[in-house]
Amino acid sequence: MLIKRKSIEQVESSRRPARKPKFAPVTLSEQDGVRYLHFGTEWVQGAMRLRKPDWPELEYAQQMMAWMLYLPAPRAIAQLGLGTATLTKFCYRNFPEASVTAVELNPSVIAICASMFKLPPEDERLSVREMDALDFVMDPDNLGRFDVLQCDLYDATARGPVLDTPEFYRDCSACLTPDGIMTVNLFGDHPSFAKNIKAMKFGFDHVICLPEVHDGNVVALCFKRRRNLDAAALGARAAEIVAATKLPAKTWVKGILAAEQ
Repeated sequence: MLIKRKSIEQVESSRRPARKPKFAPVTLSEQDGVRYLHFGTEWVQGAMRLRKPDWPELEYAQQMMAWMLYLPAPRAIAQLGLGTATLTKFCYRNFPEASVTAVELNPSVIAICASMFKLPPEDERLSVREMDALDFVMDPDNLGRFDVLQCDLYDATARGPVLDTPEFYRDCSACLTPDGIMTVNLFGDHPSFAKNIKAMKFGFDHVICLPEVHDGNVVALCFKRRRNLDAAALGARAAEIVAATKLPAKTWVKGILAAEQ
């Protein structure tokens, strides 16, 4: 998200009359064995390495999994904003005991994830909901239901998350179990960053930001309950994650320790 690359379809359609669809057009580009998703602009909304379709290709997407340092065996995970289904696929493959729910408003994104980004078909563990993320977190049936929420809600303008109010983050917190954690993709070089951090603190006991990656992406970890900072325990857990998944979990620990100093 928030990496500039020209969309193939954007170039090809530049001479067509402008239209006003309900959603921005879903477009693709490819380079060096990586397929990118766009919403009709240069901004990247997600990526997949063709030879490793279940691997989180972008570093910010890897950081979105930093909740693994604290929750080794989640039972219910929700993704708000499907993108290229990167996080949904990774959670589905790596946590076979967990249910995984993806929430996406744009039906074209859901369709292209299935056809071009290897999103598995729905089953007893995987559910893809075509609905607004705000309606999802406000649904009373979702109160206290999830151990993990992963929030990546951007539109074609890439000006900041499309949902960013204190009330939204309060409702996200209400969907989590008492020890639940939410990760959020933010844009650190935009005025929306400070607004979102302030709003998160309305609903969460503790918020930590990992170091910036790419061209401004900052992942925030939002804790429903503040955790004790145990560097040794985090380091040991990071080593387990690296061994099991090859995710760069040791860098997450460094980022958390630096943020908490």
